[in-house]
Amino acid sequence: MARKLLLPLAASAALAAVSTLGDFVWARWIPEHRAVFGLVHGALLGGAIGLALGLARGRAVAGLMGGAAIVLGAALGFYALRPFLGYSAMFVLWMALWLAFGLLGGRWLGSRHSTSEALTRGTVAAVGSGLAFYLVSGIWRDFDPRTIDYAYHFGCWTLAFLPAFLALLLERPARAT
Repeated sequence: MARKLLLPLAASAALAAVSTLGDFVWARWIPEHRAVFGLVHGALLGGAIGLALGLARGRAVAGLMGGAAIVLGAALGFYALRPFLGYSAMFVLWMALWLAFGLLGGRWLGSRHSTSEALTRGTVAAVGSGLAFYLVSGIWRDFDPRTIDYAYHFGCWTLAFLPAFLALLLERPARAT
């Protein structure tokens, strides 16, 4: 079982590194929030998530492209919903994007999962990762570039991604016939 956990843990850590790098870039070089920066950030992050799923399915480029499209769509949704929901829109879209990643990893990248199983995995990823994301969302309060603890951010991001990658990458043992 420990070997089966290696892929979701590695994917979570890799995405945590990408996200922590994003936090660093936002803190050091982006003086104010602009939608174009959020869209680029989203596309890059989504591409990394899709790449992780694609590598697991032997379709890295398709995963990269699909993931970038999914998170770019979620980022656009965030900017559309933000005037109505404020930053709570981030939680709504965080969960919605994992449903799409359930389909990407479970159906569109050639996995053997049924559409129902892919959506179920996406739902588990959305709920688990949504709750974890909510638990760590305080990392952006009082965001002061001079005092950011990047190791802490990395740990928070790993925790936020882990439930999703567990749901999407762990496979049930094959049944003996």
